[in-house]
Amino acid sequence: MKGMEFFQAEIASNTLQAWLVAAVVAVAVFLVAGVIRFIAVRQLTRFAEHPDNPLWPVLLATVRRTKWLFITLLGLFFAAFVVELPAAARAYLNTVVIIALIIQAGLWGAAALEVYSEQYRKRQLEKDPASVTTLNVLKIIGKVMLWGIVLLLVLENLGVNITALVAGMGVGGIAIALAVQTILGDLFASLSIVLDKPFVVGDFLIVGDLLGSVEHVGLKTTRLRSLSGEQLVFSNSDLLNSRIRNYGRMYERRLQFEIGVTYQTPRDKIIKIPQIIREAIEKMDKTRFDRSHFKEFGASALTFESVYYVLGPDYNTYMDIQQAINLHIHECFEQEGIEFAYPTQTLFVQKA
Repeated sequence: MKGMEFFQAEIASNTLQAWLVAAVVAVAVFLVAGVIRFIAVRQLTRFAEHPDNPLWPVLLATVRRTKWLFITLLGLFFAAFVVELPAAARAYLNTVVIIALIIQAGLWGAAALEVYSEQYRKRQLEKDPASVTTLNVLKIIGKVMLWGIVLLLVLENLGVNITALVAGMGVGGIAIALAVQTILGDLFASLSIVLDKPFVVGDFLIVGDLLGSVEHVGLKTTRLRSLSGEQLVFSNSDLLNSRIRNYGRMYERRLQFEIGVTYQTPRDKIIKIPQIIREAIEKMDKTRFDRSHFKEFGASALTFESVYYVLGPDYNTYMDIQQAINLHIHECFEQEGIEFAYPTQTLFVQKA
């Protein structure tokens, strides 16, 4: 009887027995939710190893972002139904749990957005680099919007007048915009890059006397990797205000070169030279001959100018073709007895 009386002792308007039952409920909810989380992570990890369904990695990342603090608050929330609490205390607990649920939902959404965007980036990187550039900016905008909504919901549950807050933010936003107009300029420039697509990740650019391939397009800066290995960082607004040469959009390469032969070259050999150059170009794969002409009487050579196209943007391919053309021309000139010219001067000495 004394033991029963002990459990019937009141603490904060509830018996000790009620408090113990509430503690058991809290621990039970915590353990059950924890076990469910553990099993879900384990099973989803197995499913995520098979790339056929992209949904499993998203669900796995979402479940992993479930915080133990949220599970603890969930246990306290259910335990509160066993005991009698003052209205103010129950309202406070409900508010805390709702805010925790909102923040947890934000974490779930951010995790799902991050994993899905990374999957999409990997799938589209080789097919459509432009979509990767767009995705980087849209992912950041999506996260900002997500956490903005979370913040407004939290403030609403804390009793803040959101309507007045949004109106105040509109006025304050004008002042902030004036203070950070450079940053905003880069932000709008990044949106212009995303929408207009003057270049995308992987394109090779020449900006002034700097050159490199695009690695990343961010909200404020764009990063290029130069041929010598260092990273080049440009603000988006400065980059769009520059004259950009985008070799990533090159479908074919136009080449023009000159060859000089000596003035002592016979006329019949001179007539053959354009044909020799044409044959050298046309025998190459991935080329289109345009023209070859006896251009001018130079200071120390008879100059021939030729133009052709390499049907592709790759620089190494162009150099291989140009080398093969030069070797063919050199061989033919050697067979025909045609001499290449180089700067010379002839001195005539008259005897007195």
